[in-house]
Amino acid sequence: MANTIHVDVVSAEESIFSGEAKFVALPGEAGELGIYPRHTPLITRIRPGAVRIETADGGEEFVFVAGGILEVQPSTVTVLSDTAIRGKDLDDEKASKAKAAAEEALKNARSDIDIALAQSELAVMAAQIAALRKYRQKK
Repeated sequence: MANTIHVDVVSAEESIFSGEAKFVALPGEAGELGIYPRHTPLITRIRPGAVRIETADGGEEFVFVAGGILEVQPSTVTVLSDTAIRGKDLDDEKASKAKAAAEEALKNARSDIDIALAQSELAVMAAQIAALRKYRQKK
């Protein structure tokens, strides 16, 4: 029996991570999910936040996702997200500026749709900043 599970994290633009892992933790729709090799098959939505991958060699990878879909098979985990950024590529200043812009858009929103879009953008930015801080603490 294998002690690892193959993990693919894919954004709309590129493959962000592909490799073997001992464990994966990510923000499921109903709360934090932990996945070990030979997990029961599952498909679910995921919320904005950090995907933490404990690699086969004992290292750790963090990938920020702006929500998406998770598919789990006994030997494979696939995370599909429109936006996925490696933890080491997260930019504190850029994330803070985007959050400020989203807050400004929320203040200036004129309709329910504008408000919903701004709130969604703000949630994604806040999750990205939280993921960044968590990633930096681990270093």
